[in-house]
Amino acid sequence: MISISKLLCDAAGPGDNLRYGGGKKTNGKQPPIVVWNCTSRCNLHCVHCYSSAGDKDPEQILTTEQSKSFIHDLSEFGVPVILFSGGEPLLRHDIIELADFAKDNGIMTALSTNGTLISEKLASEIKNAGFSEVGISLDGTGAKNDRFRGKKGAYAAAVQGIRNSVAMALRVSLRMTITSSNYQEIPAVFDLLEKERVERVCFYHLAYAGRGRNLAKNDLSHNQTREVIDLICDRTLDLYKRGLNKEVLTVDNHTDGVYIYLRLKKQCPARAEKVLELLHANGGNNSGIRIGAVDEIGNVHADQFWRHYSFGNVLQRKFGDIWLDTSDPLLRGLKNRKGLLKGRCSKCRYVDLCNGNLRVRAEAVYGDVWAEDPACYLTDDEIGLV
Repeated sequence: MISISKLLCDAAGPGDNLRYGGGKKTNGKQPPIVVWNCTSRCNLHCVHCYSSAGDKDPEQILTTEQSKSFIHDLSEFGVPVILFSGGEPLLRHDIIELADFAKDNGIMTALSTNGTLISEKLASEIKNAGFSEVGISLDGTGAKNDRFRGKKGAYAAAVQGIRNSVAMALRVSLRMTITSSNYQEIPAVFDLLEKERVERVCFYHLAYAGRGRNLAKNDLSHNQTREVIDLICDRTLDLYKRGLNKEVLTVDNHTDGVYIYLRLKKQCPARAEKVLELLHANGGNNSGIRIGAVDEIGNVHADQFWRHYSFGNVLQRKFGDIWLDTSDPLLRGLKNRKGLLKGRCSKCRYVDLCNGNLRVRAEAVYGDVWAEDPACYLTDDEIGLV
């Protein structure tokens, strides 16, 4: 994640201690945030869903007791945060029970949901379960969102879910995945942020995984991406000038941090040097390092986009044992990838800041995990190739 509000406005965010490497260490390293795709079932059918969620869960889905054993193991390993995701995690009958269990085991919890199921009663249960944040996904407003999400009325239901959550004093985060078909909706999402008194917004670059692979050809051009990041930066600065201290982040493309650094070098060199320090501390893409994922049947992945490659299963080995075992070539490579990167990434002067970006995109386009990330929008001149 790149915190636009932190880089541009020096605004502190709740995740700064983890984002900039200040979390607790195990074996000298910070244990990962774990995205738990606790179900593959969903009530929507989003065109860009990285998990290709559908109508049913597999028979092997982790039971309540297996899930508690897994969560206990995460606690022992020192995992700071579990992000309950899916599918739609609120379709799990035991979601509140499991969140309570995680909290009792000292793990912070966050929820990633489409928001359409959050009634007043459920919002109260989410609050009592101690979720630190409720991330609600929207890909635009009105009919635009409904087309992306595959269901008429999804936008209206999600907005009601936002209102029910805000009324319970839950910290809400809007989440939007940007494509060439909906990037024009970004101003409307910023407006919604203000109107509904939401504290945080995350703009996701498209990951070419699951059904999202089908949209790779519809991704933004490099010039469009630069315009989008400029827009997000300008809207963030406007919020803070007006005293509206909202947290604004971009996700899944660490090129954004370098781009902002280069922008600030021209506009405010002193601030640019502070941003450079933050980007070095963040370390760029942390798949397989400070973020990992576990799916609904217990398979461990480098992040939520790597469902097609598993390092092991938590029913056979503890998560921590799997995570620290570098006998797997992909996991070993991700943890120390710079010498493996190819193409522009191997020659880039800013590789320490992005760490080669999102490897699953390179694999999807070039069939090579270590190829250059096709979504890097910096010019050859900017990265030092000219």
